[in-house]
Amino acid sequence: MPLSAFGINCTLKPSPEPSSTQKILDEVLQALREQGVSGASERMVDCDVKPGVSSDEGDGDAWPELRRKILDADILVMATPIWLGQPSSVAKRALERLDAFLGESDEHQRFPSYGRVAVVAIVGNEDGAHHVSAELYQALVDVGFTIPAAATGYWVGEAMGATDFKDLDETPDKISSAIRQLASNATHLAKLLQDSPYPGT
Repeated sequence: MPLSAFGINCTLKPSPEPSSTQKILDEVLQALREQGVSGASERMVDCDVKPGVSSDEGDGDAWPELRRKILDADILVMATPIWLGQPSSVAKRALERLDAFLGESDEHQRFPSYGRVAVVAIVGNEDGAHHVSAELYQALVDVGFTIPAAATGYWVGEAMGATDFKDLDETPDKISSAIRQLASNATHLAKLLQDSPYPGT
């Protein structure tokens, strides 16, 4: 079966404001397309995602539709900027909403996210990419996603600098290479899980 990916852009900037996070997310999705994986993305800040830890907080909550798109895809790409050395508040809200999977296991104790791969893309003008990826991956594994090898694509500019990723004329070779490796590994793992799902207990 063909594979698909869905990207959540956890920028603080609403559309159509230019976003470095969107740029790196687009590059990850393009690398996945080169692996035969279709893809789409959405800026979470454009949606009225309510605070909470259930799959539907009611009253116009936009999370149920985002949740459907996540579960319809084989690969989740979570993209976030670094703020104060942390994932964005938008990214943390997404993780809080994904927490609902812990109470939605099937008869074999498998969460809805079982069999789905997650990768992370990060941008920032300060140190913190490894810390941010560690936070995100710990949470994503907890709620049932599977993480491939070398699954983080990131760019961190000069400390206290004024240049953003979106301002670069071209993506540095090492970043592009890391993104291609991420896409290859994510696609490989997603195919394996599609062919041989987790059995559960």
